[in-house]
Amino acid sequence: MALSTSVRRWTQRPSFWGFLFVTPWLIGFLLFTAGPMLTSLWISLHKYDLHTMEYVGGENYRRLFSKDPLFWKSLKLTVTYALFSVPLGILGSLSIAMLLNQKVRGIPLFRTFFYLPSLVPAVASAILWQWVFNAENGALNLGLAIFGFAGPQWLQDENWALPAFVLMSLWGIGGGRMIIFLAGLQGISETYYEAARIDGASPWQQFRRVTLPLLSPVMFFNLILGIIGSFQTFTSAYVMTGGGPNNATLFYALYLFRNAFEYFKLGKASALAWILFVILLAITLVQFGLSKRWVHYEGDSR
Repeated sequence: MALSTSVRRWTQRPSFWGFLFVTPWLIGFLLFTAGPMLTSLWISLHKYDLHTMEYVGGENYRRLFSKDPLFWKSLKLTVTYALFSVPLGILGSLSIAMLLNQKVRGIPLFRTFFYLPSLVPAVASAILWQWVFNAENGALNLGLAIFGFAGPQWLQDENWALPAFVLMSLWGIGGGRMIIFLAGLQGISETYYEAARIDGASPWQQFRRVTLPLLSPVMFFNLILGIIGSFQTFTSAYVMTGGGPNNATLFYALYLFRNAFEYFKLGKASALAWILFVILLAITLVQFGLSKRWVHYEGDSR
């Protein structure tokens, strides 16, 4: 009787039902996210090749930092790619979102057209761009030839391979990032612009003093996701170049994949994964700290 009374009291608490409904998610998180993460951390402390496992402590990390030039090359390449692709992507997505935020006839159709390229599967997109960058018959070099310019070798030239990937990254400026910017723009009240126009603000001043500050939370969100996404670049490099020529497109995620599934150095690959996790965590924390200087939330008294 006392037990049934205690159970009845527990079931009458809102917290009980809350924990009950999130239990499937918690189980899935522990089994498929937290569990594999902790396992990979444990594996990173071992020399593991699917056949033998030998505990080596931090040796995998020490070798990566001191005896692996490809680690530094892949990291430098990925950082360089992020420094160019992320700002260009944000600028491009914001520009398209502002164009698609105009009240003109047929705007839903234009929004659909700009969003459609993001629905193309990553592998199909990589194959398409492989043809675009073809040195002899590619659309890009043929277009340059019309204006009298001799196009480079692009993916076959280690000096042009990375710029080609940065250029290809603009393919996604009309996707989800644009939608988020468009939603942010539509969330800005027209009264702000009316007040700015009454004060004599020009269109540029309205954009700089009204649009950008009120859109800064959305920009911050896209910046964080853009940096994380750029550090995880894999499919395009794997399909188009395989990391070549001369490791000029050996992105960090591709190097991690090679160690895990081609060389079967699972301990080293796990160490690479945790280094990437720490790098992204550090960058995100730094960005959150810097955001206090330029991100403005509506109703914020700062």
